[in-house]
Amino acid sequence: METTRTVLVISAHAADFVWRAGGAIALCARRGYRVRILCLSYGERGESERLWRQPGMTLERVKTARRAESEKAAAILGSEIRFFDSGDYPIHPSEETIREMVVEFRRCQPELILTHSVADPYNPDHAEAHALTLRTRVYAQAAGYPAEGQKIGAPPVLLFEPHQPEQCEFKPQVLLDITPVFDIKRKAMESMEAQEHLWEYYTDLARRRGTQAVRNSGNKAIQYAEAYQRLYPQVMGELA
Repeated sequence: METTRTVLVISAHAADFVWRAGGAIALCARRGYRVRILCLSYGERGESERLWRQPGMTLERVKTARRAESEKAAAILGSEIRFFDSGDYPIHPSEETIREMVVEFRRCQPELILTHSVADPYNPDHAEAHALTLRTRVYAQAAGYPAEGQKIGAPPVLLFEPHQPEQCEFKPQVLLDITPVFDIKRKAMESMEAQEHLWEYYTDLARRRGTQAVRNSGNKAIQYAEAYQRLYPQVMGELA
């Protein structure tokens, strides 16, 4: 069993973890956590339009390009990454993928899990990744589930912000100050060349969430933030 404090990030596609949780990943890595990303798909069909516009492009070439971008971004953020190549539009996780995810949970014994929102009518792969995360977390808690490793406890799950939160049942309950590492997140975003059109979108979003974080905390030093939603109750010994 791993003894390092670990955060697991389950990302539907090659770039999702960068746009939505890059700041959290960089912060955790800076603070000495092991951050491990499980990437279900390269986003080779639905999120690689710029590559498909190139003459003679093939599915395998797209996968190779997106994997290289994703590995570069993960390294910049200070994290590890594993790919499952479960298809794209739609993602179809195999039984082997499900088992291997359970093994990942048990080996890592994560203190925190980050993944997609409950719903996303614009991209059902994101909702599939959410559902798969919850299923495998529950399986990893079951002593009788046939996978190696010690069963896990009850690590909290935070959902990162979808592209259009108002359509995805997303509530920004946690605003994370990522100001100290935003330059790292921006550099990681710029690694995702196939989706260059999103660089400024997620920079602007981080500024807006930063403004909200200042208003909710009074800390005027905050410039950039990421939003998260809690899935399970937070257990506390006192309210303040």
